[in-house]
Amino acid sequence: MAVLVAIDGYWKGRRQDLSVELATWQIQGAWRGFRVKLKNRGLCGVEFVLSDEHAGLKKTISEVLTDTAWQRGHVHCLRNMLDYLPRKADDDRLQELRRIYNPAPTPRRYSASSPCGLGKWQAKYPKLVDWAETNIGETLAFYRLPRAHHKHLKSTNMLERPNEEVKRRKRVARIFPDTESCLRLIRALCLETHETWLADSPYLNITLLAEHKKALLRLAA
Repeated sequence: MAVLVAIDGYWKGRRQDLSVELATWQIQGAWRGFRVKLKNRGLCGVEFVLSDEHAGLKKTISEVLTDTAWQRGHVHCLRNMLDYLPRKADDDRLQELRRIYNPAPTPRRYSASSPCGLGKWQAKYPKLVDWAETNIGETLAFYRLPRAHHKHLKSTNMLERPNEEVKRRKRVARIFPDTESCLRLIRALCLETHETWLADSPYLNITLLAEHKKALLRLAA
């Protein structure tokens, strides 16, 4: 059993839960049905989607939310890259990988084949560079957003924290008599989080986003 959750971060800059559903598993059909229901409820104008790397979810985003930028959480990507480094790799190498996700003028600066990226490691760590060249672009979509939004939208922290609370409460309950009782608990927790988010200060500065879009239009003119 899987829990499918959609969270919005751009309604007046505040986070809010859009939908919570149960599925037999995180298969592509489940994600597609979930996204289609959101669109049928009026979801539109989606420009940026942040999620973990799930093949079915990725394909659904490209099919249902066309012309949408997809951002994979960078922390998981960093862990994948560390798998291609020897354990004895020095701290400088590790810090250089982390610096990929620090604010930069353009994501092209960090292309794996670029001399400013990881291409200089090709001779010593060819598997790392080859993997990064194929996959790292999925984690750089956040660079098209205002710089102040980067720290919030380059990782899936906004998703992981509510997920951890659901897991914690599920361990307390241990056994549910049916799927509906499980869904009621999860939705109650999400509603509690949703109300807290709405009472909090704005998570994102929407004015910055509007100004950023105007600047991009002026550059394209």
